[in-house]
Amino acid sequence: MSDTFDVVIIGAGPGGYNCAIRCGQLGLKTAIIEKRKTLGGTCLNVGCIPSKAMLHASEIYAAARTEFADLGVEMSGVKLNLKQMMKQKADAVDGLTQGVAFLMKKNKVTVFSGTGRIDGPGRVVVKGADGEQVLNAKNIVIATGSEPASLPGIEIDEKRIVSSTGALSLEGVPRRLMVIGAGVIGLELGSVWGRLGSEVTVVEYLPRILPGADMEIARQSQRIFTKQGMTFKLSTKVTGIKKGSSGLTVSMKPSDGGAAEEVETDIVLVAIGRRPYTEGLGLESVGITPDKRGVIPNDHMRTSADGVWVIGDVTSGPMLAHKAEDEGAACAELIAGKAGHVDLGKIPGVVYTSPEIAWVGKTEEELKEEGRAYKVGKFPFSANSRARTNHQTDGLVKIIADAETDEILGAHMVGVGVGEMIAEICVAMEFGASSEDIARTSHAHPTMTEAVRQAAMGVEGWTMQM
Repeated sequence: MSDTFDVVIIGAGPGGYNCAIRCGQLGLKTAIIEKRKTLGGTCLNVGCIPSKAMLHASEIYAAARTEFADLGVEMSGVKLNLKQMMKQKADAVDGLTQGVAFLMKKNKVTVFSGTGRIDGPGRVVVKGADGEQVLNAKNIVIATGSEPASLPGIEIDEKRIVSSTGALSLEGVPRRLMVIGAGVIGLELGSVWGRLGSEVTVVEYLPRILPGADMEIARQSQRIFTKQGMTFKLSTKVTGIKKGSSGLTVSMKPSDGGAAEEVETDIVLVAIGRRPYTEGLGLESVGITPDKRGVIPNDHMRTSADGVWVIGDVTSGPMLAHKAEDEGAACAELIAGKAGHVDLGKIPGVVYTSPEIAWVGKTEEELKEEGRAYKVGKFPFSANSRARTNHQTDGLVKIIADAETDEILGAHMVGVGVGEMIAEICVAMEFGASSEDIARTSHAHPTMTEAVRQAAMGVEGWTMQM
């Protein structure tokens, strides 16, 4: 049995399902293939969404235990019900995956359950529970996403040595948790279990946390996390893990060649990043060759094969759900003959710890390497009226602008709610705004967002301290 579609999308994560929705809106006959039982990909099922549910719940739990009394809210008998916390996480995921399924029906997208494999130009084979089915496609969109990267010689069993997936489904709070990798996932999930009672140690091969983030923001964030109880072992390489009857023994040594050591722990979270998922895709049948990192190259989402497109984590750019969403919509528009574009330099990054960390554009380190002259404005939340009122004074906002034109080149923040505030900078950068444009834009008082305006004022040295 075969069928013909204008567009066949392999993978129903944020990139794939947004591409499908836009294709449907543009009148294209569309099919989407997903190997999971539910749509939404890693993000919705075992990534972005369940982790945010756990982050939010754990923050409230920690606040009830340690912060409410200072605000005049006295409580007693606060205790953790991990089973209920996991249930509310699952409820959020279930509701949203059902919502994606509804949107497929609403936009007349045909959903196929199984794995998709390209089998030559214009041909995709779906292998499902009932066997194989051939789909003929005028356009094929690869949206297969990524999977957790692993360390050589270390087997992830999702019980004691876990990836982000296993770390979101632990049956109890480990007394000791070791996180390998001080990136976004490691810090977020480490903070969840730290708030719930674990002793958290973060091991990072590099001499800093958050590789790629602005160094000043990374350093301040590390100080905040250390104050919260996290222990960091930087410039350290994990060389092996031994399983014992009562725990794990992690072998590690400094990356500068110092003395090795062994550390006991109960659970190890391997969070060293993600890699593109291309297994069994049949790329060779259309002459596509991923690079040495497994990334499928693209030119405005077009691959080297006619009629084959690629979006999301499986291609170049940051591995972020919202980047995949943007590319999905833009790809659909290009297929339909319309204009579609995504500026990877203006994609924001957010770490949903407490406080949050957010950035967009260039870091100081990148600009120095480029030899570009720039100006910097900063404003600490300790000087912001709303932050002081809310007892949320950790962090700062930093805005970087071109030294001659004043065009905003980047913004970097750590503080409560900065994951929302960064959107203002993204809009400003998309419209080519200057720091003065933000500085002269009225912001409601008292709000945390005034720190953004004050940082913009600081670029020219006229910050008004609160």
